[in-house]
Amino acid sequence: MVNVNGISMHVAEKGEGPVILFLHGFPELWYTWRHQILALSSLGYHAVAPDLRGYGDTEAPTAITSYSCMHIVGDLVALIDSLGVEQVFLVAHDWGAIIGWYLCLFRPDRVKAFVCLSVPFMPRKPQMKPVESMRLFFGDDYYICRFQEPGKIEAEIARYGASNVLKKIISSRKPGPPCMPKDNAFGIKPDTPITLPSWFSEEDLSYYANKFNKKGFTGALNYYRAFDLNWEQTAPWTNTQVKVPVKFIVGDLDSVYTTPGMKEYVNGGDFKRDAPMLDEVVIMEGVGHFINQERADEINSHIHDFIKNF
Repeated sequence: MVNVNGISMHVAEKGEGPVILFLHGFPELWYTWRHQILALSSLGYHAVAPDLRGYGDTEAPTAITSYSCMHIVGDLVALIDSLGVEQVFLVAHDWGAIIGWYLCLFRPDRVKAFVCLSVPFMPRKPQMKPVESMRLFFGDDYYICRFQEPGKIEAEIARYGASNVLKKIISSRKPGPPCMPKDNAFGIKPDTPITLPSWFSEEDLSYYANKFNKKGFTGALNYYRAFDLNWEQTAPWTNTQVKVPVKFIVGDLDSVYTTPGMKEYVNGGDFKRDAPMLDEVVIMEGVGHFINQERADEINSHIHDFIKNF
């Protein structure tokens, strides 16, 4: 446990050497990086994986406004300071990747290189608030729109149980923008058992479910509820490029990558324009969203192959 930025944060760590900071996404925990922590620490790195604010054994402030990018990046800068280092290698997935991009944008001096999984840099569009624009493009049932009202999706999760909801999210391989129908947000049918993928065991599920049962989902969902707040706070960074060396890896079945417009952005030159030090884009075939668990060995190699150059 470390005290950072006014909250207590739980951190998993292993190894000695240059620091690799691992940032998890939704609905996950430090635990998503278990394979990477073991592999990279054995190669001479100090692997550090926090439970982000609102998750696992880290404190979860109640106010939505406590989950802005400024707060989360503030937590991470304080964490890096507590490790006694100037710079870290950054590896991040999903919401962790979004926060990772903000860290690179606000404090590029603290990041040696960034291995980004699943979510590319998304430049600020000054014309319209993000939630409004998502509603316009994808409709009210788009998952980020459905997450906006406090308490609503938490009640849905409680109805089906954390374990079933986590199982459904982790096993889903449906491409395109995730939508949640009003009558059954997660598409869980009591008479249809959900099979876990081979790379995620019942033991893994039980670790996740126990932590979410204790903590609840509100802290994790508040990241989505702070989307528009982030947009307001980052107005000064409009049209700012990310000046950190980046390797981007995504599965071709990932719901982010298969969302309309995303492939064109990643592969068409705009991503490289916004992140000019983008070194490589890797599209992994037949892989879904939870790429660092589904293809752990390959991701470990990709991380090492990139960061050993710095």
